[in-house]
Amino acid sequence: MGGIVEAEAQLFEIELLTSMFPSQEEFVIKDQLALAELREYVEGRTDSPPSSRPEFVIQQKMDTEDIKGVTVAISCTYVVEYPNVLPDISVRCPELSRAQQTQLHADMNSYLKVNCCGEVCVLSAVEWVKENAPLYITNNLAANSSKTVPTLTQPVEGFTRLWIYSHHIYNKVKRKNILEWSGDLGLSGFCMPGKPGIVCVEGPQACCEEFWARVKVLTWKRIMIRHREDIPLDSQTGSKEEILSSLCRFSGFEETMFDPHGNRGNHMDLGQLYQYLNDKGCADVFQLFFGIEGR
Repeated sequence: MGGIVEAEAQLFEIELLTSMFPSQEEFVIKDQLALAELREYVEGRTDSPPSSRPEFVIQQKMDTEDIKGVTVAISCTYVVEYPNVLPDISVRCPELSRAQQTQLHADMNSYLKVNCCGEVCVLSAVEWVKENAPLYITNNLAANSSKTVPTLTQPVEGFTRLWIYSHHIYNKVKRKNILEWSGDLGLSGFCMPGKPGIVCVEGPQACCEEFWARVKVLTWKRIMIRHREDIPLDSQTGSKEEILSSLCRFSGFEETMFDPHGNRGNHMDLGQLYQYLNDKGCADVFQLFFGIEGR
């Protein structure tokens, strides 16, 4: 649980970033209310810790011999315990493929875990991205020049359904990523935010694997694939489109909530979750997640 020491470090870093990146084109605070709450808490004008977490985006232009005018966006959301644990940091660049963006993000977080444990780290992340992102971008441009077959148009090997368990899913950026990535990859299923958090994705095996590769490298307290279902397509009859459609239990992908309650409104009614899974023909999964039979 974070306290005043962590809050002071967070406010100090935001003020430092504001002074270093004075232009709104470079530094944008996404939630001014969260910043105001943080400031009031640090300055002693309230005894209540902030109810929301500051979010901001730093835009950096990459200018090297090979790359001109490419912009990289570094998005950051503080967690309560930061800087004792890493914040949620993601990197977006339109010149990078999804796979390379995922790899860049994973490499950056590995660097931060080794070099910035217990310290404010956003400036270190920015410097790492400025130094390393051009290499990823250059490699992507070179790969695209010789690329003939897009990854996601390769033959589908099988149908997969992943059941993912997380200690909690609160962060708005992560929830947005889950919705966007499932849509990008053409997957169906659902995400139940709160504590615990549950995600189910189903569709072509390669797309499910790509979804998991993107999600698992985000900063989580705990996340795992609790159960997976794999069905070879060569054991089915019909076209691939017909087979995939017939195997799906869900229609599209959605974020679902079941009567949120608790002090933070982050616990769901598990009875309603069980009924939802039962309606989808997935009731047996409930016991895999919670160790008890649903009802």
